[in-house]
Amino acid sequence: MRWILKEQPSAEKVNALSKSLGVDILISKLLVQRGIETYEEAKQFFRPKLDDLHNPYLMKNMDVAVARIEKAIANNENILVYGDYDVDGTTAVSLMSSYLLSLYPNVSTYIPDRYEEGYGISFKGIDFADDNDFSLIIALDCGIKAIDKVEYASEKNIDFIICDHHRPGNEIPKAIAVLDPKQEDCKYPYDELCGCGVGFKLIQALAVNQNQTIDDLIPYLDLVATAIAADIVPMTGENRVLAYHGLQVINKSPRVGIKALIHQLDRKKLTITDVVFVIAPRINAAGRMKHGQHAVDILTEPNFESALKLASGIETFNSDRKELDKKITDEALQQIKETNEEQNLATVVYSETWHKGVIGIVASRLIETYYRPTLVFTKSGNKYAASARSVKGFDVYNAIGQCSEFVEQFGGHKYAAGLTLLPENYERFKLKFEEIVKKTMPDELKTPQLSISSEMELSEISPKIFRVLKQFAPFGPLNMHPLFMSSGLRDNGYGKQVGADKSHLKLNIIDGANQKTYNAIGFGLGDKLQLIGNGKSFNAAFTLDENHWNGTTSLQLILKDIQEE
Repeated sequence: MRWILKEQPSAEKVNALSKSLGVDILISKLLVQRGIETYEEAKQFFRPKLDDLHNPYLMKNMDVAVARIEKAIANNENILVYGDYDVDGTTAVSLMSSYLLSLYPNVSTYIPDRYEEGYGISFKGIDFADDNDFSLIIALDCGIKAIDKVEYASEKNIDFIICDHHRPGNEIPKAIAVLDPKQEDCKYPYDELCGCGVGFKLIQALAVNQNQTIDDLIPYLDLVATAIAADIVPMTGENRVLAYHGLQVINKSPRVGIKALIHQLDRKKLTITDVVFVIAPRINAAGRMKHGQHAVDILTEPNFESALKLASGIETFNSDRKELDKKITDEALQQIKETNEEQNLATVVYSETWHKGVIGIVASRLIETYYRPTLVFTKSGNKYAASARSVKGFDVYNAIGQCSEFVEQFGGHKYAAGLTLLPENYERFKLKFEEIVKKTMPDELKTPQLSISSEMELSEISPKIFRVLKQFAPFGPLNMHPLFMSSGLRDNGYGKQVGADKSHLKLNIIDGANQKTYNAIGFGLGDKLQLIGNGKSFNAAFTLDENHWNGTTSLQLILKDIQEE
């Protein structure tokens, strides 16, 4: 790993903020790194308020969308809430449908089948709407590129409202209203919302004419926080406000479905990390292994006993998913070796037997072994479908776009995308993608990077510092856990490999300056044991966390990497 020390802010700014807030210089430095330079900005950061949310009517087409929904309700029209099968899509559908049903009964939901229909709006979904007399479809977390589908719906006298957050193409669908803050001519002040976040802005706008305040919408924030966590959007601005308050709902009064999903967990208080690694995979597992409608069913279920039964089924889906992604990852790694592609700059693999629902996870797993942009293909009908994942700093969406002559359809983000192509174009795409990565990927992106917030003497660690650091949460992109670096460290001689496969490293670190001992654990760092033996001096990159053991709570270092001094 490359250790990169972030640019250190000016001492003048750091000292001024430290004095203004009455906090340690280290805390002040971390705040200035995050663009927080005044008392007011710090207050907003540490105490996010729902009042800080922007007026939803600042979003382009919001007034048109609200007017069309109100017209549908006034005319007794049937409304279909349509969304993608992942966490962002299913939470968004659950949010929008449950809110509309609180106002009006003629509302149903539709989640496309991952295998029969694929990502986004489908002709089958529109035919379903037509057959069942729906005249308005509200699409969430999809639709920004569905030019032909919206046109097809229009021919059947079905109107579309699109709530999306993906990058628009050159043409915008001719829907009644398109809500997407990434549209070039949308002046909304924050463009990093997830799909469920855009849906929340729409119900926030609808609430105005219902004489409801933001307080009436708090019960929906558990869904929004779950989507923000799962979709890995920046933890800044409105996302941070929504996630902060959504976590409070999850921990104090979650909806019945989320309560059922966390019922088995031995956790007193969930963090964003718990949402990412515990709740989100279970919601996702429904769409991966069976059908995304199962996720909507549990997230909108009012009865706890019924929700527990649904949660049990989802737990089975999740277990099956884990077994499957391990099996496919092993097969993909074998394929890379057999085709002598270990030295490539990109990973592109294919098997017609691989399960379409887990290829995105497999792509992420492969990056853990071969750190490079990765596409995993499988057969989908008469085409090949892929999930793409990328490494820090490399825009895989743009790279796929440069291979567009071989691609039927694609969409996504900088770090995650999906695409389909014809089987006869697979090898040509694979060669072109490798060529694009070779041409456009700088050498420094080819090695995993640790972005160090600040150097830190271990003697600076204190319960008080940790209490303030905890208030930097919720963490996520652009507001990551502060990562520290310390040098001249030694192990007390009892360092050892731990875990069933000895893959982790447990140390008691001695700080050379004050000879105090600090507990440390390095997950996946078991092979670094030789670097710290025989009293060798070493450097460590780490975050701080609490360790709860036998009723005692203590601070410990979570090691991210170790280097020889």
